[in-house]
Amino acid sequence: MQFWKHYRIPLCLFIVSLITYYLFAYQLVRTDYPTLIILYTLLWLVFLLLMTYAKTNFKFLTVIAFLSRAIFILAIPNLSQDFYRFIWDGRMLLQGFNPYLFTPESFISIGKLPIAQAMELYEGMGQLNGSHFSNYPPIKQFCFTIAALCSGQSILGSAIVFRVIIIAADFGTFFFGRKLLQQLNLSERNIFWYLLNPFIIIELTGNLHFEGVMIFFLIWSLYLLHCGKWKWAAVIFACSISVKLIPLLFLPLLYRCFVTNSATTSIDITNKKTKFSVLKGMKTLLSFYVIVGITTLLLFAPFFSSEFVNNYAQTVALWFNNFEFNASIYYLARAIGYWLTGYNEIAIIGKILSILVFLFVMGLAFLRRTPDTKQLITNMLFAFGIFLFLSTTIHPWYLATLLILSVFTNYKFPLVWSFVIILSYLAYLNPNQADKSENLWIIALEYAIVYVVFIWEVFFFKRFQQKRKANSSELAS
Repeated sequence: MQFWKHYRIPLCLFIVSLITYYLFAYQLVRTDYPTLIILYTLLWLVFLLLMTYAKTNFKFLTVIAFLSRAIFILAIPNLSQDFYRFIWDGRMLLQGFNPYLFTPESFISIGKLPIAQAMELYEGMGQLNGSHFSNYPPIKQFCFTIAALCSGQSILGSAIVFRVIIIAADFGTFFFGRKLLQQLNLSERNIFWYLLNPFIIIELTGNLHFEGVMIFFLIWSLYLLHCGKWKWAAVIFACSISVKLIPLLFLPLLYRCFVTNSATTSIDITNKKTKFSVLKGMKTLLSFYVIVGITTLLLFAPFFSSEFVNNYAQTVALWFNNFEFNASIYYLARAIGYWLTGYNEIAIIGKILSILVFLFVMGLAFLRRTPDTKQLITNMLFAFGIFLFLSTTIHPWYLATLLILSVFTNYKFPLVWSFVIILSYLAYLNPNQADKSENLWIIALEYAIVYVVFIWEVFFFKRFQQKRKANSSELAS
């Protein structure tokens, strides 16, 4: 009775959360947008109330986070069809085919079915996905192969294997994320803004996106780097790259963790201050990069051939030169391009925006101070944030990396974005086509909210705090 008295509100919220996740996982139809918005908003309301009423009970929040994931265990993803391609690649590998050298369409078009349930998988992934070469890095392919080994004849069985792997990765992120928060003297509660977030539970566990596995390796690597174990950090960082290529963006930002412009300096990449000369720092940085490079190449080695390099580069380039979805600044540039030339200038605009991202990251790497791990993660947050703002294609699950980085900072715009990103699903009128017939007013609403919060936090919030502090001091005196 005493337990119920103290925990009745969190327990009621927990029950509501589980019921809502069940409805989301098993009853939601992809194109039923009103129900999608209502369920997602309700989950967010429960999430925020749980973070309020049970904010100090970490065990309770942890149980809720992983039971919420367990609800999805027998569900087929209803908001993404990418997992069909994951199953295809895994079964192809098990049959001895290199998934980087063949497209599903190349088999289906000649009536050849190289794997079990080939036609069902091809129809599930859609023509757009099936017509391109795989661009999933080797550790991700390894996860696909595990699913093929464990369940080579069942789509649901393969989905269950994927889900177990992704949930296990979330356990790892929780473990190392809490440790890193402790080391940085930040509240351990922050990790639940990621772990308990409905966006993360739905997009990773529900829709089977492997950003969660990449994030696990990334956070583990950052923890090792903070502890001064930079060699192991480099190996794990390479594993992160070998799940998703995103961490490549962060490599230049490590420059000031090892090298500075002065003869010697104190850089807190360990729990204690360590002095590095510029020369020694440069050698250490280069060694870090070499370890990352060699480990990544070794992981890609089983698939390597000249044809693989060409196919992989060709597929990755599509995200910069062909595909467009849920973009912000790019859509403005595209509109200007139409006005000036009458054509979609994505090939030119995509290259220009990529160059701008590169210059911004280099600026962060060489011009902004990185005295400690907190600042390094903040730089990563801004680098990836600008990358997303300037990208031509922003699928919802891309935000997972931005959200986990924000856990170690004071910035909340990624958290806000992880809520309003649900609006992008209203554009999925033709899921299997490159042109998703987006309602640009809805996209404008999404980004108007995100940019307002971003501009407020970056340019005005500190001034507001300083002004309020000054006014408080005047009143006190």
